[in-house]
Amino acid sequence: MLHEILLSLSGQPSPLFAPPGKAKANEDDLPLLSPPEKALLGSIAHLSQLHARLRTGTAQISSSHSSVIGRSVSTTIVNVHLGDFQRKVLEVEKAILSEDSLYVGGWGIVPLSTIVGEFDPWTRRMEWLWDVVKFIQPDKEDSKRPRGCTGAALIDYLRTELQTGYADIKEMATRLVIVAENSWMKQLSMWVLYGNLPMYGKDDFFIQEDLTIEEDDAQFAMHLDLLPQFVSAPTAASVLFIGKSLNHIRAKRKASRGISTAPVTLHQEHIEQLSGLKPPISPSKFTAAIDSIRLSLSQSTLSKLLPLPKILEMLTLLHDFLLLGRGEFAVALVAHADARMEESRRRGPAGRVPALEGLLIKEGDVMASLAHAWAELFSLQKEEDPADEELELARELLRLSVYERKSGRAATPSQGSTSIPEISKVSFEDLLFPTPTCLTAQVRAPLDLFLSSSDIAIYSKIHSYLLGIRRAQIRLGDLWKRTTLRRNYPTPWGPPRSNSDFGQNRLKARRERDNARTRQMRPVWATASACLFVLSEIGSFFQGEIVHESWQHLREWVEEGARPTTPASAAASRPGTASTRAQQPSRASSPDKASTRPFSAAGPATMGRHDPEALTIAHRRHLSTLVQSLLLTDVPFTSALRALLTSVDHFVALATRLETIQRNMDLEEDEGVVDALVDYGHEERQIWAELRGTRDQVKTGIQDLVTSLRDIDDYRAADGLGLNGHVRHNFPGSTVNTSSGPSAGHYVPRQPAGVDRLLMKLDFGSLRGVGGAFLATSLSDLG
Repeated sequence: MLHEILLSLSGQPSPLFAPPGKAKANEDDLPLLSPPEKALLGSIAHLSQLHARLRTGTAQISSSHSSVIGRSVSTTIVNVHLGDFQRKVLEVEKAILSEDSLYVGGWGIVPLSTIVGEFDPWTRRMEWLWDVVKFIQPDKEDSKRPRGCTGAALIDYLRTELQTGYADIKEMATRLVIVAENSWMKQLSMWVLYGNLPMYGKDDFFIQEDLTIEEDDAQFAMHLDLLPQFVSAPTAASVLFIGKSLNHIRAKRKASRGISTAPVTLHQEHIEQLSGLKPPISPSKFTAAIDSIRLSLSQSTLSKLLPLPKILEMLTLLHDFLLLGRGEFAVALVAHADARMEESRRRGPAGRVPALEGLLIKEGDVMASLAHAWAELFSLQKEEDPADEELELARELLRLSVYERKSGRAATPSQGSTSIPEISKVSFEDLLFPTPTCLTAQVRAPLDLFLSSSDIAIYSKIHSYLLGIRRAQIRLGDLWKRTTLRRNYPTPWGPPRSNSDFGQNRLKARRERDNARTRQMRPVWATASACLFVLSEIGSFFQGEIVHESWQHLREWVEEGARPTTPASAAASRPGTASTRAQQPSRASSPDKASTRPFSAAGPATMGRHDPEALTIAHRRHLSTLVQSLLLTDVPFTSALRALLTSVDHFVALATRLETIQRNMDLEEDEGVVDALVDYGHEERQIWAELRGTRDQVKTGIQDLVTSLRDIDDYRAADGLGLNGHVRHNFPGSTVNTSSGPSAGHYVPRQPAGVDRLLMKLDFGSLRGVGGAFLATSLSDLG
């Protein structure tokens, strides 16, 4: 019987105990045993079944589990812990055969209680190991983890199990943590040292190749759900940056056949940093090691691969064109887009009102509009002016195309310490053309280490948002250029034709007609004036106070990292143009153009204390602050603004159509030019009816827009928040931290002015009589 017990403890099936499919042995089994002896055998049976289940479960995990870390832990359970248990069984068997007095009593009797007591501590250990195995290989019915166990989840689970009151369980958990983290460090070392994804288990690694982006070079994305908890998000971003940099360097070395590129000779230092991390890995030590590797790589290789002038050149291009820093670009793009739509409308079936929603805009029309805008900008340059390299680069990199929504694709996780807040779902892409379009910039290598595709997508959304406001301003302002709407045109008759009775009657009739039209147009001009005032104040606040000042703040911080002493420059309140920039003296901190000459004059530009990843994090924070400051995260405000811009488009279209109808009516009445196919009088009455309704929509839109601004101001003032939704004291005036180490000198975004300043400008305009009827409580005086 003792031999049978020891065999069952070794994992072999035994007739002493119930088979695995049976709950427990029958009472009639082993009738020679007493109830206490049967109870003691119950604990042995439980331990035997646990051992057998562990053998079966670990064999399945080691052979088929998707995680290399899970297979390593499973193999360790078999080789180490179950091996210790098997050796314990052999020790007990050897002691019994040698008649050790600890186990064998008088007359060669071996008490069953002694055997049970010897293996009693292993029951708790086996149960804990079985919990670990079930965590690695959950049941198929487990709905909480349908995809099974990942390596990161297993590491987190084992590190949690270290917090136990049992010394033996802690020791076993420590062994498994060491194995799991060593396996994870092997995967990490392939990426950090060579820029390669791990050969085995790469689907379980938190950095994976992004196959949704069709690019010549490999693109990588970070999956936070595969990241262990002891690794912070900024440290994970540093790991991603290091591997992407090494991968890019290796790809560049392979592509440049016959061209010698400087190899990376820092592997030994990196290996020493990683080998110094002993499991269980300390989060602070891991962060320090990754920061050290990052700075070592940045100061040697990446300073040549990503020079500071090249980064500033790209940031300046994004500011000047996607953020409308160059005002003439927005004007030219809107003008040529409207001209292209007017041409498409004329080619299509004739309509009573230019309903642009039904127009079909092709990709060629969109590309032609941008090409004409570039041609106009180049024509503004004078022969004696130096070549505008920024404009040449913008024409080469910027693309205006029809926007296609990629459904079913998750957003790219943040690659910095500050995640981009969720942008409102309200779309502004279909304001420039009836078909949604977006202006994007091609990010070429090696700048893809600095700018991600998600950053460019955010810039495109901000561009559509700002361009929609600017386009409404331009279209409303163009109404005053239409002479027949604003004044009497053509001029009345003069002597001698006006001296006759016919001439006097004709002048009287025209004067009555013009006075009637003037009375009818007065509410229209009041509405247009008020709307133009509101949109101009909002546009200038966004463009000058937020976009320009934030960009100037970021630029000064970047240049301070390269040159300790940088003369401060006065910040302009409105975006500049190419002509105004040409008249300004060339200064290193010019807010409108990032010239590389100051760096080349002083010698080769270096990163200073701002390595490429620190610049990436700073740009990410800048972009996050910009999104919040422009109120793109506020759904009520963006909805009200979108509704107002749509109403303005319809309002301008009706006013333009009214001008055409009245001009044709004047030709019929004054000159006798009659079109028998069109009843202009009936159309004019219909246009006036629609124009009054659209004017009410514009008034309501302005009211809703100002109300949403007041709600934002009240909400953030009540919670003690600034414009960005952060506590104001979290944004100190200094942009450089006083701490030392690799993380010193983090960029602190500029705290822009609050919504209260914008509301104060709108209220001041109402006191001066500019659009005051819309900003006051009552709107009845414009009815």
